[in-house]
Amino acid sequence: MKSYMAKAENIERKWYVIDAEGKVLGRLASEVARILIGKHKPEYTPHVDTGDYVIVINADKIQLTGKKWDQKTHNYFTGYVGGYKEVSYKHLLQKNPVKIIELAVKGMLPKNALGRKMYKKLKVYAGNEHPHQAQQPQPWEI
Repeated sequence: MKSYMAKAENIERKWYVIDAEGKVLGRLASEVARILIGKHKPEYTPHVDTGDYVIVINADKIQLTGKKWDQKTHNYFTGYVGGYKEVSYKHLLQKNPVKIIELAVKGMLPKNALGRKMYKKLKVYAGNEHPHQAQQPQPWEI
């Protein structure tokens, strides 16, 4: 019996909407990454993008456990001399709450061209509204 290998042109993609209100960041991000990769489907194939689209709403109401709001930081380099920046997650929540979820999910995806393709299927919004009603997204409970 031959193993089944999914082909990119035969994959049927669905849209799911996830409400992040009151959810813990890491647990939410791992479930979102699982859907983007396609591991929730029986036709999952490691070298093919079999995942679905994910819409995350209420990103500004995400939770972190312990003292992570003050202690956890996002570090990045601007490219200029002395351009190493460090921003706490409390400040990042006020400035750009969407980036918190995007960074967590991106870190859980493969670090290659396939992972970058999967990441493009993630849509995160700070509020309760999203412009993807035409795709008829189904709710996904975590």
